[in-house]
Amino acid sequence: MKSAVIVGGGPAGLMAAEVLIQRGVQVDVYDAMPSLGRKFLIAGRGGLNLTHSEPLEVFLSRYGAQRENIEPLLNAFGPQAVREWVHDLGYETFIGTSGRVFPAEMKAAPLLRVWLERLQTAGVRFHVRHRWLGWDEAGDLCFETPAGEKTLSADVLLLALGGGSWSKLGSDGAWVPLLAQKGVEIAPLLPANCGFDVGWSEHFRTRFAGAPLKSVVLTFVDSRGNVFVRQGEFVITENGVEGSLIYAASAWIRDTIIANGRAIINLDLLPNRTHDYLVKRLSQPRGSRSMSNHLRSRVNLKGVKVGLLYEFVPPTDFANPQNLACAIKALRVPLLRPRPLDEAISSAGGVTFAELDDKLMLRKMPGVFCAGEMLDWEAPTGGYLLTACFASGRVAGHGMVEWIENIA
Repeated sequence: MKSAVIVGGGPAGLMAAEVLIQRGVQVDVYDAMPSLGRKFLIAGRGGLNLTHSEPLEVFLSRYGAQRENIEPLLNAFGPQAVREWVHDLGYETFIGTSGRVFPAEMKAAPLLRVWLERLQTAGVRFHVRHRWLGWDEAGDLCFETPAGEKTLSADVLLLALGGGSWSKLGSDGAWVPLLAQKGVEIAPLLPANCGFDVGWSEHFRTRFAGAPLKSVVLTFVDSRGNVFVRQGEFVITENGVEGSLIYAASAWIRDTIIANGRAIINLDLLPNRTHDYLVKRLSQPRGSRSMSNHLRSRVNLKGVKVGLLYEFVPPTDFANPQNLACAIKALRVPLLRPRPLDEAISSAGGVTFAELDDKLMLRKMPGVFCAGEMLDWEAPTGGYLLTACFASGRVAGHGMVEWIENIA
């Protein structure tokens, strides 16, 4: 029986294992962590967002500059195929109000448990606490295990080692130098779906760290003139900002900071009120009320939103209703740098698609395939990350079967 080794027990690696075992290939999955799918479990702790129900054309647009490379993978195993696969595992799915797709059970743990049981029953062998160290001089795979170092060989190999975020869950990017030594081109790993440092004043930080900023519109113009506009919410942190609205724009913001040294987002703090309405209301006499009370009583602006005005608006503008209204509708917030890679939800960069054929095999290393987040792509949260990881594992799995059949 032909054998396949998969290094990395996340969604991409497990999906490839499923394809291979169904085609009669002996599969061994190796993972450095004590259990499989750890990042998958944490990502689904608050509700496992499997994919998205929006039209495929819109879905594909979420992959930005790498759409051309991701689209063939999703054509092979797209959002609907993900839902059907979950149904085949015995779980129903539903579409949330945002269009995101979840399993009826919501959590990742039951789904992962059933999946692993199905793979084991089919004959897949799992090996945990096996950290891949690269190749020895004979070309065999080297692993660090609880029993010491071991080497092994296989007819075909898949690397599905994740990106560089959440190292405590196994995605530490330690594979980068191992492939670089083989001459494989790797785009630098960068934080994606990440927060950013702002540099708050001590007064603002101590008062508002942890506060949610709800119902705002974020507008951002990147270094190439592209415009991002979306309504949502995010959270003030001790260091800066994070949360869904920030994550959605994070790739644009990060790349602009790389190009220009910093980026400025514009926030509409009261998107349901017009500039003229605010001017009219703020022009009414304040009397003995403080400015904070005036903002609360006249335009219902309070809490962290008022705090942001005091953080970034010159004191003289508070006495000018026109200027103050402009600040409320388009508050400029400078972002200094992304938070560290290890804090990010996901990472950009990785093995470039130029290094891979259409089956995701490395051109310079026949019989070695790559899949998942270690490839050079990124996507926002919303099911796009997981769907592309599933799809890449599926495509790589079929490519591995084809490779084995050709060398038989």
